[in-house]
Amino acid sequence: MSSDYPFDDASTARAVIHEDGTLTRWSEGARRLLGYDPAEVVGRPAADLLADGDVRGPDPDEERWSGTVALRHRDGHTVSVWVLAHRRGPQDGGPVTWLAVTPLVSGYPAPEDDDLMRVALAQSPCATVIFDDQLRLRGANEAMAELIALPSARMRGLRPVDLAIRPQSTELETHLRRVLATGERQEMQTYLKATSEERAHAWLARMAPLTDAAGQVRGVCMTVHDFTEHFLARERLQLVNEASVRIGTTLDVTRTAQELAEVCVPTLADFVSVDLLDPQEYGGEATGPLAAPVHLRRAAHHSVNPDAPEAVVKPGQMDVYPEGLPQATSLLAGRTVVAAVPNGDLDAWRAWDERRVQRVKEFGIHSTMSVPLRARGTTLGVVVFTRFRRPDPFSPDDVLLAEEVTARAAVCIDNARRYSRERETALALQRSLLPRTLPRTAAVDAASRYLPAARAGVGGDWFDVIPLSGMRVAMVVGDVVGHGIQASATMGRLRTAVRTLADIDLAPDELLTHLDDLVVRLSEEAGGEGGNPGEMGATCLYAVYDPVSRRCTLARAGHPAPLLLPPNGVPRGIDLPAGPALGLGGLPFESAELELTEGSVLAFYTDGLVESRAGDVDAGHRMLSEALAAYSDSLDETCDRVLHALLPEGGASDDVALLLARTRGLPASQVATWDIPPDPALVAPIRKQVVELLERWQLLEASFTAELVVSELVTNAIRYGARPIRLRLIHNAATLLCEVSDTSHTAPHLRRAKTFDEGGRGLLLVAQLTQRWGSRHTAEGKTIWAELGLIEEG
Repeated sequence: MSSDYPFDDASTARAVIHEDGTLTRWSEGARRLLGYDPAEVVGRPAADLLADGDVRGPDPDEERWSGTVALRHRDGHTVSVWVLAHRRGPQDGGPVTWLAVTPLVSGYPAPEDDDLMRVALAQSPCATVIFDDQLRLRGANEAMAELIALPSARMRGLRPVDLAIRPQSTELETHLRRVLATGERQEMQTYLKATSEERAHAWLARMAPLTDAAGQVRGVCMTVHDFTEHFLARERLQLVNEASVRIGTTLDVTRTAQELAEVCVPTLADFVSVDLLDPQEYGGEATGPLAAPVHLRRAAHHSVNPDAPEAVVKPGQMDVYPEGLPQATSLLAGRTVVAAVPNGDLDAWRAWDERRVQRVKEFGIHSTMSVPLRARGTTLGVVVFTRFRRPDPFSPDDVLLAEEVTARAAVCIDNARRYSRERETALALQRSLLPRTLPRTAAVDAASRYLPAARAGVGGDWFDVIPLSGMRVAMVVGDVVGHGIQASATMGRLRTAVRTLADIDLAPDELLTHLDDLVVRLSEEAGGEGGNPGEMGATCLYAVYDPVSRRCTLARAGHPAPLLLPPNGVPRGIDLPAGPALGLGGLPFESAELELTEGSVLAFYTDGLVESRAGDVDAGHRMLSEALAAYSDSLDETCDRVLHALLPEGGASDDVALLLARTRGLPASQVATWDIPPDPALVAPIRKQVVELLERWQLLEASFTAELVVSELVTNAIRYGARPIRLRLIHNAATLLCEVSDTSHTAPHLRRAKTFDEGGRGLLLVAQLTQRWGSRHTAEGKTIWAELGLIEEG
C-alpha cells in the first residue's frame, strides 16, 4: 500500500511491458503469483517468463488483448493464468507500453456464498424487483421498497396490478408477460409520481428474463431508473422544435392560436386556452394602458380530454376577468403568473365564477400558469396552461419553456393579425370598387360572383356591366397582377378608366389600346417611387353586345377567352385573338365579332377559377364547361354551381371573378328606321310619322317630348351633318331611344345662347327633356342619341 493508493495491491498481479518486449514494472501481486522479486525480472524480456514460447501476442494495431497463457514459476512449475493486456500510449514523451494484469482470486467466496454480493443486491441504489413465472413478486431490494413505500416482505406474492402503480400497472404487466413468453428483454417509459415522492418523475423500467441451466425462463428481473432530467430536456427540446414547425402554418389568427394550444398539450399542460384582447377578428389592437377588468375573447383551447369538458368559455365567446385573477394579473403586470390550488391562489375564482370552482373540483385542477402574449411591444392576450392529470405543479423550467413557446407563437399571431387587418382593408376597398349590384338592361340578364384568395390575400380581379347608348351593353372582366391593397387600388383606377372610355363609345380594341397606355403610365409612376418600370400589369376582356343586331364585339388583352353556351347547346370557347397583356405598350389589339342567338349565355372569368384545381387549366376548362352545360333558368344558381364544382373546399389560391350574361334581343317590331333627305321642309312630315308610330306602339304619353327631340336632332343633322342621314327609334318597356346618324365626324356640344340669338337652344332643350343624351362615333360618322323614360302601364 502507499499514500497514493491506499488499497492492498497484492490482490492483482500487474506488469508493465515496454514496446520492445522488456519488463519495466513488477507488482507485489506478480511476485506472489510467480515468485520473482522485481530485481530479478525488471529489464529482462517478458518472453522469458513463458513456459511455452509459442504464444501469439497482440497485433500491432490492437489496443487490448486477453487470453490464457502458461507462465514459468520461479521454482520451475508452470502456472496457467488468464491475462488481460492494455496498450498505453506515450506519456510525457515516453515510450508505448503494455499493462498486463490478472486477478488473484484464491480465498474469494463463490458468488452464491458471497455476503457482499447479497448486500449489494439488497442495498443497490437501483430499484430492483424479481417476479417468478406466475408474475408473483419474489423479492425487492430496499430502493424498490422505499419507492413503493411498502416493506419488501409484505409485497412478496403480489402481482404488478396488485401494487396499484397508477394506470401504468396494466401496461407494465403486459410487458412482463411478453418477457416470460418470448424470453426477450423489454423496456417501458412512464411519467408518474411514486407513492413516496412529492412530485412526478420519468422512469425507465428494464425487464430481463431469468433462466435456469436448461434455458427455461423462470422469472423476470426488473430494474427501474430515474431519467427525469434527460426526459424533461428531451421533452422541452421536442416541444420547442414542434412549436417552430407547427405554429404559424397559416395567416389566420384563430388557427394560429389553436396550433399553439395543440402543441402544448399534453407535453406542457393538460389544458391550454388562448384568450385575445378584443377586437382581434380584424387585427385590431388594444389602445392605451390596460386596466382591470380585462375583456378577453376565447380564440382557441385544447385538452387531453375529448371536447375539452373542463372549458368554461367557448371559442369566440367574450369573458371579463376582474382584478386579482391570474389572467388579469398576468396581463396588467406583463409577466407569468403561476397559481396553485393548495396555496389558495385560485380562491378568488370562488367569488367571481362558481362554475370555475366546480371545474376545479370535478377535474382535480391543481395548477395554472398564465403567460402574456406580447409581440413587437404590443399585448395581444394571455395563454393559460392548466394541469390536472399531470400530478406535479409547474416548475421554473416549465415557466421558461412556456414563455419561449408563447413568445414564438405571439409573433405568428401578430403576423396573422396584421395580415388580417390588411386583408380586411383591401377587402373593404375591393367591395367599394366593385359593383354592388349589376344594372338591369334590355340587352342582357347578368349574374356575378367575386371570391378573394383564401391565402394569398385580396387581389385585383374585377368585373362590370356598363349600359351603353342604343340599348347596347358593355361587359368587362379584368385581373391586376399582384395582391393586397395596391392591387385593389390599381383595379379601382382601371375600372374607372374603362367606364370613362366606355362612355365615349370606343370600340373594344380601341378601348384596350387606351387602357394599355394608362397601365404603362401607372407603371412609370410606380417606378418613379422606387419601383421598376413595367412591374405593373393586368389582363382584360371587353365585349359590347347590341340587342338590336344581336351581334357581340369582343377584344382581350392577355385574358382567358369567354365560353359561349347557345340555347339548348353545348358550351364552347370563343375563338378570339389573345392580344398582349396590359402594360407592355405599343402592341396592337384585335377584335372579333359574332352573332348570338337570343338566350345565349356568355361566361367571363379570371384565371383563378380554372387554375384552382392543382393548376390544371385544361381540366379547369372542362369542369367549367360541364358546370355551364347543366340546365338552369337562374344565372345565380349557375354561378354557385360553377364555383362549387371548380373551387376546392379551402378556397382558391387566387382571386376568382365570374360574370354570366344571358343575351336578349329586341324584336323588329320595337325598332323603326327612316332615311332622311337633306331637306328642312321634310322635318314636319317626319314628326307626324313619329307620332303615328308611337300611337301604334301605345306610347302616346311620350309623343310630345319625342316629337320635339326628333325635330331638333333631325334639323341639326340636316343643317350641320352630312348625307346620308338616318333616324332610328327603339323602345322597350322602360325607355324610348331616339338616334340620328350622319357621316360627319363633328360632334355637337351644348352652348348657352344669348338673349337675341335665333338658335343654339336645341341641344339644351333636348338635355332638359330627356333622361340622358350623347353622341358616339361610328365607322361612317357619328350618332346623336337621346333616351326618354317611359312609365310602365300597370
